[in-house]
Amino acid sequence: MTAPALEDPADIGPAARRRLSGFVRTLRDNGFAIGLAETRDGLAVLAAAPFGRPATVKPALKALFCGRRSDFDRFDDLFDAYWQGRGVKASVAVSGTSPKASQRTLRTLQQGTGSGGEPGPAIDVDRRPDAPDGDASPEGRREGATRHESLARTDFRKIADPDELALAHALAERLARRMRARLTRRDKASARGGGLDLRGTIRRSLSTGGTPLRLVRRKPRHKPLRLVLLVDASGSMSLYTGVFLRFVHGVLDQFREAEAFLFHTRLVHVSDALREKDAARALDRLGLMAEGVGGGTRIGDSLATFNRWHAARVIHSRTCVMILSDGYDTGEPEPLGAEMAALGRRCRRIVWLNPMIGWAGYEPVARGMAAALPHVDLFAPAHTLDSLAALEPYLARI
Repeated sequence: MTAPALEDPADIGPAARRRLSGFVRTLRDNGFAIGLAETRDGLAVLAAAPFGRPATVKPALKALFCGRRSDFDRFDDLFDAYWQGRGVKASVAVSGTSPKASQRTLRTLQQGTGSGGEPGPAIDVDRRPDAPDGDASPEGRREGATRHESLARTDFRKIADPDELALAHALAERLARRMRARLTRRDKASARGGGLDLRGTIRRSLSTGGTPLRLVRRKPRHKPLRLVLLVDASGSMSLYTGVFLRFVHGVLDQFREAEAFLFHTRLVHVSDALREKDAARALDRLGLMAEGVGGGTRIGDSLATFNRWHAARVIHSRTCVMILSDGYDTGEPEPLGAEMAALGRRCRRIVWLNPMIGWAGYEPVARGMAAALPHVDLFAPAHTLDSLAALEPYLARI
């Protein structure tokens, strides 16, 4: 006896199709690998006779849309938030911007604003996923700023409540995962196009008397972005190090090609420790490795160690080196400038994230920062979650 065929997805009505489309978009924004085929199958599931309420279709959609263990772990929270109206609290979404607005200059990135003077990408975790994009009316959003939105704009050094600090850590980690999902989709979209390889077509046509019966196409080679993160763990950075490490943990968990190092008076390779799936265990391992955390800073010596012993292994032509530091160095500035120049010759871009840029009246006049700045491609703030989210358009163009 054959199983009954699923009904035509067109019979479920436009409202149900829009709801499922919004749910699929929410899952994709959270890193789920879902395409048109899975979406059509989801419509067929909704159209099937045995299913009526959202709770009854949940197991079927979970089996359909989850391809990894991490997807299974997060699906229930996302499903309940979307279909039962509890607000999306398990996802961090970088609000969309127009293509023109995403073309940021270094100055606008440093100021955390878009090209038109509007605020840059913001983290909006409590927005209803089925709300239409671009709805700026008060009716289209919850009244008042949510707790998550407030944290996204708060300087990390001003977060004193332990619960809010833990929430900021979680949001930073989810933000890193969100950035990876968006950058991956952009890379795949650019790799699908292909132009005609005229030379290859002519060469192949020689076997058919010069008639090009088969065209040869050429596609751009997929070169994933590699991130190398150097995190300052000195005493002057103690108010920011915890959030930065959660962000780095999310990067290493999602980016296939990423390496992480801590530096203070010496350099420590911490990628293996931070690749622990459990963030708490990762930080415990890190504490055992990073002896000297919270002391002074010798950025020049740490970069010299990196350039001598690690750079050849972890850097290639598509590498972005991201340094998270306030630039205060107890060493001489000349060696720091020389090591930054050597690093710039190896990698594609150097991004220096300095949380002090967000402080009123800050100028990069410290000797170490002034020596490093001529070799930096992007000098940007990193004092809030919004400032970290503003990096995404820049990374997407590398």
